[in-house]
Amino acid sequence: MSAKMSDPTPIADRKIIHVDMDAFYASIEMRDHPEFRHHPLVIAKDPRKTGGRGVVATANYLARKAGVHSAMSAVEALKLCPEAIFKTPDFILYRQVSDQIHAIFHEYTDKIEPVAFDEAYLDVTENKRHVRSAVLVAHEIQTEIFEKTHLTSSTGISYNKFLAKEASEYRKPVGVAVILPEDAHEFLMALPIERYRGVGKKTVKKMYDLGIQSGADLYQLSELELIHHFGKFGYGLYQRVRGIDHRPVEYQRERKSIGRERTYGPELTTEGEVEQQLHRIAELVEQSMTNHQRHGKTLVLKVRNSDFETLTRRQTFEDYIENDAERYYDIAMDIFRELQVAKISMRLLGITITGLAPLGYENIRLPLFPSDLT
Repeated sequence: MSAKMSDPTPIADRKIIHVDMDAFYASIEMRDHPEFRHHPLVIAKDPRKTGGRGVVATANYLARKAGVHSAMSAVEALKLCPEAIFKTPDFILYRQVSDQIHAIFHEYTDKIEPVAFDEAYLDVTENKRHVRSAVLVAHEIQTEIFEKTHLTSSTGISYNKFLAKEASEYRKPVGVAVILPEDAHEFLMALPIERYRGVGKKTVKKMYDLGIQSGADLYQLSELELIHHFGKFGYGLYQRVRGIDHRPVEYQRERKSIGRERTYGPELTTEGEVEQQLHRIAELVEQSMTNHQRHGKTLVLKVRNSDFETLTRRQTFEDYIENDAERYYDIAMDIFRELQVAKISMRLLGITITGLAPLGYENIRLPLFPSDLT
């Protein structure tokens, strides 16, 4: 069915910048340890020293060429890149550097929506420097970040958040890219359907069965048809394929989270029991994340023992954690073992995902013109 002539009109008068630091954790380590710079570097505990435990926080670009990526197991990373250097994450340091970078953002605008330590949306439609060109603002921010931290970043500029995010991936690392309103339609029509975030293995099969293989195919379906086939997610697809994303840069929002926890009586007393219960909780978290169409960068483990002492520990990744129960379980067990509990006697276990963002679209390399968004 052809798209209607009464397609909703995007709001195209905003200037949104998405700033994404390049391999943030790894870049900090290479800055501070020059001996790492010309080697594949994986930010994770060395699985050869932990009995195979550990999860990758991020990797530098040399390691990424070998297939290593955030949130995969450290053992898998070692198999893909046996020559890699493994460095235990230093999240206290990464937060300090992130605070430096956010202080730079505030020199230009206070409308800042942090996504994680290394990523944020900035609304510079009106900015403190009174610079009309969003591209010039982005360039100034990148320059100042490099001068003050000796780290590189990539920026994407567009009239809404999801297109700004797409643009920031276009020329990584050290890139600036723009998706102008007049270019958005062509860009979106060429997107392969499997590149859309939220279109997982099961959904992509359903898409193919419906004859949807690209944004151009998706565009042909009406809003009612998409909602019929995909529920609430269908409405989001209908909007995004038309370049519509009315979400504001939420600079005054409280940090959101999705999690599940369970209490036990009698207490869990063996690691095997903890493993079994974390598996179940991870499955519930995966289901909830799917229902809310969210993904996040931080996993928080909460435990309470028989003395009612409560501990929380978190692990933050450079990329969004795959919405997969096994992945959540692996990270949670890695954190649990780090607690080095002398005697297991658990009254409560919980897994929470924070640093949430709506599922958007995956990235595709298309020729864009580096024009100023004015």
